[in-house]
Amino acid sequence: MSSIPFDPARPARAPGTVKVWDILVRVFHWSFAACFAGAWLTAESERFRDMHVIFGYTCLGLVAFRLLWGFVGPQHARFANFVRGPAAIGRYLRSLLDGRPEHHTGHNPAGAVAIVLLLALAALAGTSGWAVYNDLGGEWLEESHEFLASAMLAVVAVHLAGVAVASWLHRENLARAMLTGRKNAPQNPT
Repeated sequence: MSSIPFDPARPARAPGTVKVWDILVRVFHWSFAACFAGAWLTAESERFRDMHVIFGYTCLGLVAFRLLWGFVGPQHARFANFVRGPAAIGRYLRSLLDGRPEHHTGHNPAGAVAIVLLLALAALAGTSGWAVYNDLGGEWLEESHEFLASAMLAVVAVHLAGVAVASWLHRENLARAMLTGRKNAPQNPT
């Protein structure tokens, strides 16, 4: 039995964890993933063209939200909190190769690169898709749209591999953290 009385107003917390990602970041993350997957899966079908367009427009709306939230959201949602320069990215990647990875409470510098690339590629793919849908370009625009979507898929694959490697090296489940919003409390956060 615990000597601390139950307080329904106090959120449950796992021992040794800290709140990192707010509910809006988490809903954005999983909605963005679902919309990209939906757009990718419906891309080649005339029958599902309207669904493809809806998924694409939703991705654009989600990108707009995330850009805004990256400036006005809570600490770990803000780009200023995790977007770093090449030196920090290199240092983080070297720490992974050395087997002593830097621990970051929020997104690590490599994850920040994936976030920036995914947002930029989604904005470009969505905009080019809108133009293709409205017959504003030619064959080159359709090819550009497909190239951007393929580049985005490649970044998603690298992101998933990075999450798996970082989860293993840090001994914490980063996918679960993006569901719960909580990560292991760092000993020496950076």
